[in-house]
Amino acid sequence: MTANAPTQANPAQPVVSANGLRQVYPIHNGFLQKPGALQAVSNVSFSVQAGKTLAVVGESGCGKSTLARMVALIESPTAGELRIGDLDVASATGPERKALRRKVQLVFQNPYGSLNPRKRIGQILEAPLEINTPLTAAERAEKARAMLAKVGLRPEHYDRYPHMFSGGQRQRIAIARALMLEPALVVADEPVSALDVSIQAQVLNLLADLQSDLGLAYLFISHDLGVVRHIAHDVLVMYLGYAVEQGEKEAIFTHPLHPYTQALLASTPGLAGSGPAKNRIVLKGELPSPLNPPKGCVFSTRCPHAVDRCHLERPPLVELMGRQVACFEAKQLAGI
Repeated sequence: MTANAPTQANPAQPVVSANGLRQVYPIHNGFLQKPGALQAVSNVSFSVQAGKTLAVVGESGCGKSTLARMVALIESPTAGELRIGDLDVASATGPERKALRRKVQLVFQNPYGSLNPRKRIGQILEAPLEINTPLTAAERAEKARAMLAKVGLRPEHYDRYPHMFSGGQRQRIAIARALMLEPALVVADEPVSALDVSIQAQVLNLLADLQSDLGLAYLFISHDLGVVRHIAHDVLVMYLGYAVEQGEKEAIFTHPLHPYTQALLASTPGLAGSGPAKNRIVLKGELPSPLNPPKGCVFSTRCPHAVDRCHLERPPLVELMGRQVACFEAKQLAGI
């Protein structure tokens, strides 16, 4: 991927990589109170290769959607490095950032709100081409019709309006729109959570087929570990803005090491049998406020295995059993 025209990625080079990403929002509470800071994402690092899916999971408020907005170039990180191909986003020029935005596209959670109800489907699909390419109207229409077929919709759908489609069909249209500019990376923020369970598998299978055909990289945001197990290659577990465990999907699902990951799996129907039974815990209590996170390990206030050290020091991510985990007690819990 070159700076001026990021086209095809080097197979050995990640499509996207992040190193120490942070996002801090200043909070102003009025004249009589000191300004505060909300750390939405704290020191998160990852990379995603072409044809692979990194799923980011965690409870609401863990920072996964903020991470998605940074990767989609909607927000700039407060600190850290974000690279798309070989280009550092922070140092990119205006034209370079415009070219990069074509290579990173979003699929939103709600297919009922993400499509303009006043536009026909053909117009919705052609809009990115009209804005970003010199294609003629006939060429744009041809590409739009071809993309409809690729996502499993029929030619006559081209002239219809969004309200004439089911939720699953609308999400197929949203996926088609995201692919019109031939991106290298698709950021999918809870793309099936608003759909009926019977339709979710169809959309997930479509995403997997498109990834196989086009070599797409996915950053897949989800709170549903059942969905994640179906589509992900790697998993990043976040809690209160921090990465607490990350690695290959099968390693994390079959032998979770962090108590928070164990609790998430234990609370997911159909996955409660994952991991050693003796390590299974039930998640209790409320998520702490990101305005006032715990001093030590961010999970220490809800963790049944926390020791004194956990309340005083913040554990770093360390390599253990083929993945990274941020827990002082991980070795003992793993039986090593």
